This record gives sequence, structure tokens and C-alpha cells, in this order.
Amino acid sequence: MIKSIIRFCAANPVMTIAIVAIASLLTIFSLPKLPLDALPDLSDTQVIVFAEWPGRSPDLVEDQITYPMVTSLLASPRVKYVRGLSMLGASQILVVFEDGTDLYWARSRIAEKLASVQQLPQGVVPTLGPEATGLGWVFQYALVDKSGKNDLAQMRSLQDWHLRLSLQSVPGVAEVASVGGFVKQYEISLDPKKLQAYGISPLQVSRAIRNGNQEVGANVLEMGGTDFAIRGRGYIKSMNEIGEIPVATLDKGRVVSVADLGRVQMVPAPRAGAGELDGEGEAVSGIVIMRIGENALNVIERVKERISELKKSLPEGVEIVTVYDRSDLIQSAISTLKRVLIEEIIVVALIVSIFLWHARASWVAILPLPIAVLLSFLPMLFSGLTVNLMSLGGIALAIGAMVDAGIILVENAHKKLEGRHTKDIPDAERRHIITEAMVEMGRPLFFSLLVITVSFLPIFALVGREGRLFGPLAFTKTVSMGWAAVLAITLTPALAVLFLRGNFVREEQHIVSRTLHRLYNPVVDFVVKWKKSVIAGATLLVLLTIPIALKIPSEFM
Repeated sequence: MIKSIIRFCAANPVMTIAIVAIASLLTIFSLPKLPLDALPDLSDTQVIVFAEWPGRSPDLVEDQITYPMVTSLLASPRVKYVRGLSMLGASQILVVFEDGTDLYWARSRIAEKLASVQQLPQGVVPTLGPEATGLGWVFQYALVDKSGKNDLAQMRSLQDWHLRLSLQSVPGVAEVASVGGFVKQYEISLDPKKLQAYGISPLQVSRAIRNGNQEVGANVLEMGGTDFAIRGRGYIKSMNEIGEIPVATLDKGRVVSVADLGRVQMVPAPRAGAGELDGEGEAVSGIVIMRIGENALNVIERVKERISELKKSLPEGVEIVTVYDRSDLIQSAISTLKRVLIEEIIVVALIVSIFLWHARASWVAILPLPIAVLLSFLPMLFSGLTVNLMSLGGIALAIGAMVDAGIILVENAHKKLEGRHTKDIPDAERRHIITEAMVEMGRPLFFSLLVITVSFLPIFALVGREGRLFGPLAFTKTVSMGWAAVLAITLTPALAVLFLRGNFVREEQHIVSRTLHRLYNPVVDFVVKWKKSVIAGATLLVLLTIPIALKIPSEFM
């Protein structure tokens, strides 16, 4: 069958090249759909549940919130394990699912379970974390005020109420987390002596403030054929309005307000951390979290475009400085593959041209290489893999072996035609000689490439983080070698029939080959004459490396 394929492609080179060109064009049009990232995502399918109960101790949060939710979530389908963390005033639960579970399916199951939890304290509403993974941190920026007119509280308000809301609407962004600065809050410092004098408890003050910060609706009043909606407006808009809220009424009709019982002021909320930039002091920062399954490079570009638009609306002296940008790493990975491919093409072209002394022969060996690399991206689109360092590394590893078949086939055809000029022989005979040379070496080369292809198949048996790390490398290397094997028996014969023309110099007449033979023959004679000593020396060298290898430290990455 392989011989028939080689003969068919050699007899129909134009059709063969056209089919390969169509497949290449389809791959080129599909490339923008491939998600790009720096590294493969090693995280499990997980859902984070967060609940706040301000002011409560960790042991109370554990008993009233964490334990009821954990026991309920354990019954969810395909759950591997559940971990709960109780903190001061908050509870965080991590639900990890089995490998291969769809994240959105997992989130919907968790949401259903949380809806059935009835014994939570009043006012506690569990929320789900963003639909992202640990690799979702793709971009970070910081706000810098060179004018000194804005303090950290104002910068944090600018981040929370302007930048964050705008960036969260960018397609592909799951969340924008704020770091650093001070969050403004109203604080009421009650005077215990005044509370005692008026006979008012702190609970009454809290209830009065809560009731004084709300709006109510009434019915509709019809006047003159027009309906007027009646409502009571009572939302707080300033600190003075908080102080004017009535708390109690004394016997003589005097109203006691919040301002009579303490001081109302705006203070920063308690914080558990801070952000610093370049050792120059504290700064407010924003972390952009990418939604799972998105193209990291496209998301980062969209975020940069939105930031460039937002810069026009910033206060005078405030600038947005990029702190972390993963697109640089992604572009470096792509550039590395391009450089390796170009270097390989140049080396192959030089080697084939020098040793065969035939420039056209180098094209037969070179052209299938970039095409095989290009076609390797097509299966990645259907497999759901991202283009990252590991997947590109698999292609880079395969490049060296992919070109071997073309070199061997070209050299064999050259050997059959050496010492002759194609002008001196009929074109049909030239095609027959090249075709038979391809048939002679095509079958063993095809199966040798398949052996290299299946050598990475055991890696697909890895599961967990190891499988997610090395799986993309094994997949791309296997696919690349598979395409190289297919092109060796299809495109290479078609190119050879078209390009292998002209004068073919005999090996004995080639100055480079004669020089290498003179250098290599004495080495071969020595090895054959002293074969036992050479084998013993090689064995001793291997044994000496064993103690050194055992002392080399090892780790996972």
C-alpha cells in the first residue's frame, strides 16, 4: 500500500501539492482560534465557595457555616474532595472534582447544593468564586500618582469604582481583583457615657441606622387624570445625614440622634495586606483574572486596549503602570519555535547542498518540514489543547527527527542519478528512477518514523498534574511525527519528481566526501582492529557515570 501511495503521488505531483496546500491553508485560517498561553494549566477542576459573617470568631464560623456547607457539598456528584478554611469573619471552601469534569457543570452542581443548605445564620449568603483557574492571572497593573494630589484611599476608590468595573466587562475577563490602598468606610464612635446617660444600647443605634438607610414605596395617587407614584426616599448620601438619624425620643419629646451619642467619621477599613511598587512606597494595583478556556494573548490585548481608553479619563497626574504581562512570555515561546524552525531549515539546506552539491535537492528535504509543523496545529484545535511552552516544545523536539526522512529519500534518489545529467536521459526515465528510489526507501522510513511516533504514547497514561503537564508535549510530538511520516510518502516524492533535475556529481568526485573519507577511514580501521579494547573502554565509561548520576539532585520541575 505504501509503495502504491508513493507511485501515485510521484505520478501526480501537482494534485498532491494542491491537496497539501489546501490542508495548509485550512490550518492557517484555524490558527487564530487556537488558545495561546505560556504554560499548560495544571490545576484541578475546582470551585471556590466564599461566605462572610463579619466579626465572628473562627470556631463559630466553623460550626455555623463551614461544617454545614462542607457536609452538604460532599454529596455532590464527581467530587474528589472538599477542603474548608475558617477565618475571622469568613469561610472559604474548596471543592475539587475528578479529572475531565466540565467547570461550568461543576459550578451548577455546587450552586444547586448551596441552595439546599438551610441552617446557615441569617444574612450569610455563600458566593461562588470566579470561573477561572490558578493560571488565570494574566495581567496586573498599578496606579501611580506622580502629582501627590491623591491619597491611597482615593486611588483605591478610583480602582474599585472606575477601572475595575470597566475592565470586568472586557470579553474573556472573569474578575479584576483590587490590591493595596485603603477602602473607605463610615465609622461611628459611640461614647459609652452618653449611651448610659440616655439609656440607649448599641443595638438600638445599629437598628436605627439600618432603618434610616432605606427607601419605601407606596401606592399611586391620581390627581387631575395623572398618576403620581409615592415613595419615601431615605438612602444616606453624606456623613451629616448619618449623624441626623434619630435613635430615640425622650419623655419631653426631645429626639436623640446619632450625632448626640458619638462621632461619625470616614476611616479606612481594616486590611490584611498592602501593595508596594518598586520599593517606592505603597500603591494600588489591579489583577486581571482570565476566564477558563479563553485565549490568553487575545484577552491581554483587549485589556490593554481598554486601559488605553481609560487613561484619558484618569485624574491629572495619575498613571497606569504595567506590573505583569504574560503576553511577553507567550510571544517568547512562539519566537523560540520560529527560531528553531528557521535554524533547522538553514542547517538542512546547507548540509544537503554541500554534501550532495545540488541546490534543488535541498528544497525537497526542506519544504515538508514547515508544512508538517503547520499541520501539527490542526489536531490541537479539535483536542482542546492550548499553544504553550510544553506543546511547542513537543514540536521543537520532533523537528530534528522529522527532517531525517526527507534527507534519506533525497540522498537515495541522488545516488541513483549520480554521474548523470537529466538532460541526457528522457524525462520518463528520470521520473521512473526517482520514483523507484523513493519506493525503495519509503516503506522502511515510514515505519521508522512511526516507531518514533509511538515512543511517546506511554506518556498519555499519566494522570493528574503529571498528565496535564507532559500530555501537550507528547501529543504535539506524536502528531508532528505522524505528519512527517505521511508527508514522507506523499509530498516528498511529488517534490522530488519536480525538483531533482540537473547534474548529479558522483560521491567519489566530491571534495567534501573525499576529505571526510580520508579522516574517517583510519578511525574505522582502529576501532575494528582493537574492538575488544574499545568495547571495554565504553563499558568502563558508562560504569563511571553511574555514581555521578546517583548524586544529581532531582525534583518534579
